[in-house]
Amino acid sequence: MAITPTIFIIPTGIGCEIGGFAGDSLPAAKLLASASGCLITHPNVMNGGSLAEKNKDIFYVEGYSLDRFAKGEIGLKSVKQQKIGIIFDSSIEHEILIRHLQVADACIATLGIDVDSYVLTKKPLGIIIGSKSQGISEGVIENPDTLIEAGERLINKGITAIAIVSKFPDNLDLVETNSYREGKGVDPIAGVEAVISHLISKFLKVPCAHAPALNPLELNENLDPRAASEEIGYTFLPSVLIGLSKAPDLIELTDKIDNISLHPNDVESIVVPSGALGGEGVLAGIERGLNIISVKNKNIINLDNLNFNYPNLIEVDNYFEAAGLILAIREGINPQSIQRPLNRIKELTFKNQQS
Repeated sequence: MAITPTIFIIPTGIGCEIGGFAGDSLPAAKLLASASGCLITHPNVMNGGSLAEKNKDIFYVEGYSLDRFAKGEIGLKSVKQQKIGIIFDSSIEHEILIRHLQVADACIATLGIDVDSYVLTKKPLGIIIGSKSQGISEGVIENPDTLIEAGERLINKGITAIAIVSKFPDNLDLVETNSYREGKGVDPIAGVEAVISHLISKFLKVPCAHAPALNPLELNENLDPRAASEEIGYTFLPSVLIGLSKAPDLIELTDKIDNISLHPNDVESIVVPSGALGGEGVLAGIERGLNIISVKNKNIINLDNLNFNYPNLIEVDNYFEAAGLILAIREGINPQSIQRPLNRIKELTFKNQQS
């Protein structure tokens, strides 16, 4: 059975009911990957703190690079294994740093992942959690150049994929943080996490993903199950290293193209939450005539899909229905044939035909 390459996007930091927490959209990704045979998605979907999963049918691509893929600027090349390097924010306390280094050792010893080396930034990254616009997670980095410099140091030593671990402020709003932990709010650090990984993707063009370094929080007995994977370990690094271990190489599309496993022209559909259709990847998919499968998935943005007068926009109620639709596309079954009412075919006439 032929595959139907599909892009799966859940934007970071907008509080999606599914995908607004650490790895809680991973089951949906596995379902869509099974239906399509080839799913291209990003770390926000796949990273579950201490929990993650490798899947041969899923390409793990950082969000900025995923947008470039959707726009037709890069292709993806499967690899047996990436050689991973880690950038540590130099402001991370010694004990927390040691915990993260032990995670790297564990991933080598237990999972066989190639984590080769690490580097400390020359200056602290200076993470600032910004004020929220309409509840959306935001933030900035005071010293982005030191991040790029550290990444260049790793690449010059043969590293092919980069994990970033940055120190986040200890004075995060406790009410806001607990609201998120209890399933009622937006991840307060997700927005600036995206900024960090986007920088590496944009300037160094290698697979990358980010894990925050945080001091352990006090026990919360009202924890939402969707946030539980963030509470069971000392760090969020395991899922990042697992995801990067077989992340595809990013291949610039030039006149001469060799050894590309997946070309952006192979993609047929993009799955995205309803009301969040304004991202670069989705707009590129619309421009290229792809199927846009809009799934009801409550979030902060919730823009009206009626603003998108696009014939290939298909709205569905859940990810079960999205998977069924992708499977129908994969099998060449007209989706309208299994919907009711079933309309008769239309007659085309020659009336008012222009010569």
